[in-house]
Amino acid sequence: MSTTALINARVVAEDREIDSGFVVIDDKEIVSVGAGRPRMPADNQIDLSGKIIVPGFIDLQINGGGGVLFNDAPTLESVELIAAAHRKYGVAGLCPTLISDGLSTIERGINAVEEAVARGVAGVIGLHVEGPFLNAEKRGIHPANKIRKFTADAMDILTSARQIPVILTIAPEFVEASQLKKLTESGVRVSAGHTNATYDETYSALKAGVSSFTHLFNAMSPLHSRAPGVICAALESNAWCGIIVDGEHVHPAMLRMAIRAKSDRRFILVSDAMPTVGSDMDHFFIGGERISMVDGVLRSNDGTLAGAALDMSMAVRNAINMLGISLVEAVRFASLNPAAFLGLSHISGSIAPGKQADFAVLSTDLTPVETWISGVRYVG
Repeated sequence: MSTTALINARVVAEDREIDSGFVVIDDKEIVSVGAGRPRMPADNQIDLSGKIIVPGFIDLQINGGGGVLFNDAPTLESVELIAAAHRKYGVAGLCPTLISDGLSTIERGINAVEEAVARGVAGVIGLHVEGPFLNAEKRGIHPANKIRKFTADAMDILTSARQIPVILTIAPEFVEASQLKKLTESGVRVSAGHTNATYDETYSALKAGVSSFTHLFNAMSPLHSRAPGVICAALESNAWCGIIVDGEHVHPAMLRMAIRAKSDRRFILVSDAMPTVGSDMDHFFIGGERISMVDGVLRSNDGTLAGAALDMSMAVRNAINMLGISLVEAVRFASLNPAAFLGLSHISGSIAPGKQADFAVLSTDLTPVETWISGVRYVG
């Protein structure tokens, strides 16, 4: 065991910034945080010369990265490549994400992520299954031939995970309340998305166990004076709301309105990243359909948005610049909030004694310089 002190840093703690601060870690754990210099000398000392220490980002919606789309190869190797690609952007926790596909692909995805966690692949914490139990009218880029009804076989597979949290995005109008209850009682985090549900249907789903909304505003029934729909129910509830802040998926003014309307501030930044993140590729395929990146935006040939060419550090910068929130709150949306949603806030999501040594070091312009996961330093 050896201790390491990171000194002369601007530290973003849970609810404040500490100027000229320090963080001391012992093996995998944070043992001390404060201003000035540590009281006790450490075995190793790193002078950050004014750089910023923030909690490691936790991304709950990563479809791919490093040239890999998880659906194409839901294997341990893919998980390793995707995790490595996002690590350079300050991500210390991630849920590889499957978009709508067959049950065998979902089963392989669960097995791959469980194996990754068992083998200690840095940063991998869970799986997000986005579909295929969606409303075809709101499928977005999800292949139409993959959309299907929720069945007993699907229930068996989705509740089979034992070592990882599973997030399931569904259209609640097509899943019975008893099924939602069974999913949540089995530990699955159920999120509403790609849905045309009414306000009343969404409210009933919330009572049955839905606890979050997938990319708020996108692919869901709109807000209307006489049909408040999913969005109104989401903003009224105490559920978590994922948001994609890239200036393309949602107009920043709508997100600013949502933040003002939802007093509990239960927002979670997600990247919705595709294989282009962390690679030099400019196109890929989903279900045989070409997805191209033009001017930093991913679209199919008919113009449908197809995930995002967004990383979490960019999402944090965008949240500050586009939504007008503070660095502390933007970081909270990217770390403590997703940790709390997954039930992991007691061990991760913030910089505090007793928590896992998961954090990112940013330059003064908020560009990641290095990422620490369980006390291991990853540079570049």
